[in-house]
Amino acid sequence: MIPPELKMTFKAVIFDLDGTLLDTLQDIVNTLNTVLSRHRYPEHTIDECRFLVGHGLKELVRKALPENAATPETIDLVLADLVEVYNDNWNVHSRPYPGIPVLLDRLGELGVKTAILSNKAHRFTLLCADTLLGKWKFDTVQGYRDDMEPKPDPGGALRVAELLEEKPSGILYVGDSGIDMLTASRAGMYPLGVLWGFRPESELLAHGAKSLVKHPEEILGFFRPE
Repeated sequence: MIPPELKMTFKAVIFDLDGTLLDTLQDIVNTLNTVLSRHRYPEHTIDECRFLVGHGLKELVRKALPENAATPETIDLVLADLVEVYNDNWNVHSRPYPGIPVLLDRLGELGVKTAILSNKAHRFTLLCADTLLGKWKFDTVQGYRDDMEPKPDPGGALRVAELLEEKPSGILYVGDSGIDMLTASRAGMYPLGVLWGFRPESELLAHGAKSLVKHPEEILGFFRPE
């Protein structure tokens, strides 16, 4: 539900990528399990992987490995393989969620500034955005780099606000996980949780979501009267 007093108050929107704009889970799961099998470690179901993703590739590997195998050396070895396999298989099943193209079209018509902020490695974030969302011009696209802290640290979101030349309070932050809701809250932005992504409603609410939406076009209500 959109609080009436919030309509028309936001100047920009920051989107998470995986689970928010793009359904990338199957390609991530297939890549992960290919690499785990190669190294003779147990594979994971797609539902298990919903709770493994979100903190970046290195953390994905650490969480996916058996606890007694997750040494720094093994993590680095498996991560190198994961990056190599994902580089060739990231775009087999990955697609924008239904309704995202219409949402981005309308935001463009309204002149809303748009950005992407992801814990996905920066080059993969750019690759996904350019290939699967290339029809739409985002003001900035930012993935994880070694010189930054990953979400939920607010530094990345605040940097995006500077690039957008908007105050954090004027930015709607849209994501599908508790990580995103914490990031938004810590950056002084409005945390909006989406219910079509990887994580459940309970996680979004527990980590500070102020509103929830079931369909992408509902987000337009934060920028214009319904």
